[in-house]
Amino acid sequence: MPPAPGDREARREDVSEAVWNVLADKGFGGLTLRAVAAEMGVSTGMLMHYFPAKRALIAHALDLLEKRTAERPRRERPAEGLATVRAMLLDILPLTADDTARNRIWVSSWDLALADDGLATDQADRYTRMRSALRPHLEAARGLGELPAAADPEQLAATAVAFTHGLVVQALFDPGRFPGDLQIAMLDGFLASLARPQRSGARR
Repeated sequence: MPPAPGDREARREDVSEAVWNVLADKGFGGLTLRAVAAEMGVSTGMLMHYFPAKRALIAHALDLLEKRTAERPRRERPAEGLATVRAMLLDILPLTADDTARNRIWVSSWDLALADDGLATDQADRYTRMRSALRPHLEAARGLGELPAAADPEQLAATAVAFTHGLVVQALFDPGRFPGDLQIAMLDGFLASLARPQRSGARR
């Protein structure tokens, strides 16, 4: 028997918490109805009222991950320009235990997204939103003279996201080689490189 509407809403938070705990412990590779049911101490039949198929469970997990990512504590946005870009990119890096856990979950979701056109589109949209959030601050940096006048904010936003996520992956797989202070130093070096004028003869 499906739960009554009031019970369903009351349990939704419990279900989401159990999904999150499984993700944090096992990643998307270990996310199953059986694992979530065991976390809650209920039957898989009960969970099927919420998730009739595995894809529904995955979609819920991705929505939950995006929601928790959006609600995480963020650094203050200081001055306009590169200082704000720096704060936004620092918020992505795995510099705390919570940030590391969240990034591990995101990375574990990529395999699923690559195998599913709908999930792949959703992931591409997330990257579009990340670039769009950075672009106005890069435009401000160019206006302030922190970036070369010829700098393309759209291209720089894509480069910044690619650099930061590449650093995330390396730090997750080799945390001893990429501790927090080194991640910050590498990010600062990257931002400093953006501010350097491009030599006209750099391309042949």
